[in-house]
Amino acid sequence: MLIRNIGLLFSGDVAMPLLDADSILIEGGRITQVGRALEGAGPRIDAQGCAVVPGLIDNHVHPAFGDWTPRQNQLGWIEAFAHGGVTTMVSAGEVHVPGRPKDPVGVRALAIAAQRCFDAFRPLGVKVLAGAPVPERAMTAADYAGMAQDGIRWLGEIGLGTVRDPEEAARHARWARAAGLNSMIHCGGPSIAGSNRMGHEAVCAADADIVAHINGGPTSLSADELTKVMAGTRRANEIVHNGNPRTALHALRTLGEMAALARLVVGTDSPAGSGVQPLGILRTIAFLASVGGLDPGVAIATATGNIAHWRGLEQGIIAAGRPADLVFMDAPLGGAGRDAAQSLALGDLPGIGGVIIDGVARIVGRSRNTPPPGRIPEWTT
Repeated sequence: MLIRNIGLLFSGDVAMPLLDADSILIEGGRITQVGRALEGAGPRIDAQGCAVVPGLIDNHVHPAFGDWTPRQNQLGWIEAFAHGGVTTMVSAGEVHVPGRPKDPVGVRALAIAAQRCFDAFRPLGVKVLAGAPVPERAMTAADYAGMAQDGIRWLGEIGLGTVRDPEEAARHARWARAAGLNSMIHCGGPSIAGSNRMGHEAVCAADADIVAHINGGPTSLSADELTKVMAGTRRANEIVHNGNPRTALHALRTLGEMAALARLVVGTDSPAGSGVQPLGILRTIAFLASVGGLDPGVAIATATGNIAHWRGLEQGIIAAGRPADLVFMDAPLGGAGRDAAQSLALGDLPGIGGVIIDGVARIVGRSRNTPPPGRIPEWTT
């Protein structure tokens, strides 16, 4: 597959967000070459000057089973996210499964079942990285080691279960890391029933790979306490759509002053009581770029390459050898922006004109959820 006539090509790399290239070659589901005026055999896509970005990654979802969420009793939410440019989702815990077990055996069983189900079921091609056990006080190091042997890679939010004190949060995060699991800790006030307030003492002590929703999920810590979290942690800090916008800006500015934007990742934290947001990642990028003043390419990196780095994923970066997960977007019709980047800087959502996942065209033409893009790629076989 050859993609040519690309306008802006965003890399997903926070250090070099914009590439000097207008063509991408794809073979076997992976990018083989990025450059200018490339030629190749197979299907051809004329981007018509649209921007191309890496497939967006939602760093914080709460799936159940199938393309259904009991949280809002909604069908088709994952496919809807694909129409918002999301090609990968990372589970922060399957917490909305009715009757979610909380004993160690049940926690392990649910995580393994979720991982296996979504490994075999990809709505519209979306990669749902599920199977994220929520730590419970009765669990031991052997539970984490056993789950890792069974294929579990992610740890759900520390603090959504019975683990709440700084010492035990640190102990469970340490066990998870020793087993090879990527960890996350809740930050802020309680959310679901049975969850806990996790303040800066517990968050900093845990030293998890991801500080979940530093702007609240949905209730935020104070700005002063959040500053302590950002100064006291050295890994990723997450801003979510379903959080506090005021403290999101505080987090953005603080990380910027710390020269630590490579630590910033974004998610929706959905499905949730706030609903299901198919355009939540796009909206968060636009919020950071417009209200927050972040360079649009860097804002895109917070939803792509930054997450890839902290989650240990191959996707999220446009470069040779990486999975061909790509989104075509352009300024929306009727907007003030001339292209996707300027639209994001002005706070408008770009229109999506196509989505490719693992080199397979999943959405051809206008997304059903975004505003109509000014330009749409032409697809030929």
